[in-house]
Amino acid sequence: MALLIQGGTVVTAEGESRADILCEGETIVAVGPELEVPTGAEVVDADGCYVMPGGIDPHTHMELPFMGTVASEDFFTGTSAGAVGGTTSIIDFVIPSPQQSLLEAYHTWRGWAEKAATDYSFHVAVTWWDESVSEEMGVLTRDWGVNSFKHFMAYKGAIMCDDETLVNSFKRSQELGALATVHAENGELVWTLQKDVYERGIHGPEGHPLSRPPEVEGEAANRAIRIAEVLGVPLYIVHTSCIDALEAVTRARLEGQRVFAEVLAQHLVINDSVYRNPDWASAAHYVMSPPFRPPEHQDALWKGLQAGMLQTTATDHCCFCTPQKAAGKDDFRKIPNGTAGIEDRMSVLWHHGVRTGRLTPSEFVAVTSTNSAKIFNIHPKKGSISVGADADIVVWDPNMSRTISKDTHHQNIDFNIFEGMEVTGNALVTLSRGSIVYQDGDLRTVRGAGRYVDRPCWPSYWDAQTHRNRLAEPTKVERS
Repeated sequence: MALLIQGGTVVTAEGESRADILCEGETIVAVGPELEVPTGAEVVDADGCYVMPGGIDPHTHMELPFMGTVASEDFFTGTSAGAVGGTTSIIDFVIPSPQQSLLEAYHTWRGWAEKAATDYSFHVAVTWWDESVSEEMGVLTRDWGVNSFKHFMAYKGAIMCDDETLVNSFKRSQELGALATVHAENGELVWTLQKDVYERGIHGPEGHPLSRPPEVEGEAANRAIRIAEVLGVPLYIVHTSCIDALEAVTRARLEGQRVFAEVLAQHLVINDSVYRNPDWASAAHYVMSPPFRPPEHQDALWKGLQAGMLQTTATDHCCFCTPQKAAGKDDFRKIPNGTAGIEDRMSVLWHHGVRTGRLTPSEFVAVTSTNSAKIFNIHPKKGSISVGADADIVVWDPNMSRTISKDTHHQNIDFNIFEGMEVTGNALVTLSRGSIVYQDGDLRTVRGAGRYVDRPCWPSYWDAQTHRNRLAEPTKVERS
C-alpha cells in the first residue's frame, strides 16, 4: 500500500527543502514537491512539521543480564518506546561471559531480539581472548553482518579487557575491516578507588562519581586511541562524558586519526548534583558508568558536538527498576549501572540543542541518525530521506510541548531521569519501513515486526592494507 507524507519540510543531514515523500511498501520511492496522491494511498499531513530520517540509537542494552539482575526493558518494549520518541533503529550489544563463545552469545541475543518492534543490529563484545575468539570474529563479520566489536576497559573481575586482549582484538578488527569500540574507563583505577571510597565510610550513590573521576575516563580513552593508532584500526568511543576524554578524541582527530566518539543525551543535560539527592532511590537511579559530571563538562560536550569532534548521540539505554537498584542499598558498588532514555533522546536534543541555537535542524539529523548510519555502514538505507532508502521516517512537530514523566512514558521502568523536564519539539508520526508505528499518542507497534540489519565491514574504509605495508616494511637504518 502507498503512503504519502504531504506538506512538510524535509530535513536531511545536508539541508532542508519543502517536499512530499511517497512510500511504497517498505521503501521511499519518490521525494519532491507536490507529488500526486496515488489512488488508495494513505496521506499523512505534515503541514507545519519537519520530516526527517528516523532516529538511530547506536548504543542500547535491552534485557541485558548484568550485575546479578536483568535489565527490565526487553526488545519489544524498548523499541516501542523508541518509536514514540522518533527512534526507528537500534544497535544493541551482545556481551559474552568470560570464556563464552561469541557465536553462542550472538545467537542468544538474536533470539531475544526476535520480539523487536523496529529494526535492530548488534555490536559484539570481546571479553576474553584465544584463537577461537579470533576465528569467531571472522565468522561474525562474514556470515552475520557484524562490523563492530566492543571492549570494556572497566568492570574488573567481570567483562574487563586487559591490554593484551585489546591489542589482539584491535589487530583482528583491523584485519577484518571492522570497527573497534571501547567503553573507556581505567578498570584498575576504578577498582582501587571504589575500595578506598567505601572504606572511608561513603556507601551511598554519592560514592559512585567519586570512584570514577574524569581522569580515569581520560586515561582509558587516550590509551585506546594510541593502541588503535599503532595498529591502524578505526576507533569508536562510546558515551564520552568528560573534558578529559573529549580532549583525547580532539587531539587524535586533529592529528588525522580516524576516531569517532559518541555522547549520551543524558550527559549533555544532567550534572553530578543528582547523586547528592537525600532520597536514596532517586540518587541511585542515576548510577551509570561513566557517571554524570560537574556542569563544566556539559558545556564542553555541547561544544564538542557542535564542532564535530563528537559525531553521534545515544542513550546507553539500560533500565533497572527501583527494587533492582536496591541491591546496592548499603554499598554503591552493587547498584546496577544503567539509566533509560530511548524515548526522550530526540526531544531532549531538539529542545536543548536546536531551540537554543546550538544545533541546526540538519545537524540534529546528523547526530541523531545519519552519522550513525554512515559510521556503521547502513547508509543510505538508514539515516536518509532518498529514493531507495528504507521508509524509516519521523514527522516532527517543532512546536509540540510535553512534560517528561515516568507516569506517561512507555519505557519499562518506574523512574525517568528527565522527570519534570518540559521539552518542545516531539515526534508526531513515526514510520518504521513504511508502516505507521506511532501517531499522535497512538502506539501501533507490532511484536516481532523489527528486522535484523546486516552491517558489512569496510575493508578499504581506512586503507588497512597501506597501514599493514608500512608496519611490514620498517625503514632500515645503516650504521657504520
